[in-house]
Amino acid sequence: MYLLSKRCIDILGSLAGIILLSILFIILAILIKLEDPKGKIFFTQTRVGKNGNEFKMYKFRSMVSNAEEKLNEILKYNEVSGAMFKMKEDPRITKIGKFIRKTSIDELPQLFNVLKGDMSLVGPRPPLPTEVAQYTEYDKQRLLVTPGCTGLWQVSGRNSLGFKEMVELDLQYIRTRSLLFDIKLILKTVIVLFGSKDAF
Repeated sequence: MYLLSKRCIDILGSLAGIILLSILFIILAILIKLEDPKGKIFFTQTRVGKNGNEFKMYKFRSMVSNAEEKLNEILKYNEVSGAMFKMKEDPRITKIGKFIRKTSIDELPQLFNVLKGDMSLVGPRPPLPTEVAQYTEYDKQRLLVTPGCTGLWQVSGRNSLGFKEMVELDLQYIRTRSLLFDIKLILKTVIVLFGSKDAF
């Protein structure tokens, strides 16, 4: 019953979000193209979802066109521990990219992933295949549920927390998830976005 209700909320919530934010999507598309006419508007990246199944996750492009190639050059500057990469002053980020990352607007196209069923509004963040390759069997428990746009980790400190803390928060969510808990996390996410200094 919970999973069916959760999917209904995902469909209705993502559709409403896409319709309400359509004008913002168009404005951002124009700004991204104006800054870097050769680059694409959307950035797609392979992520690992439920039960280890891979899918293409959508974002507004916030980095230079050859960002993936440049990653190896800056891996040594990683600012978080464990199997993930984060860098606050990432030199690959564009000017408009800094703004949409700061406000997490770059994540909005994931509403299409939610509509498709690859993701849910609430759940653990979907990792990269290279990150999953470093997972222990314990860490892989994050992959037992559909990944989400937001979750307990995102509203509990996000990038100020290390990989181990993220895993523990995700597993705590999986053990205690419910519709009421999901709604609370969605509401808390909206509040966090207004003071999103941790979003990088």
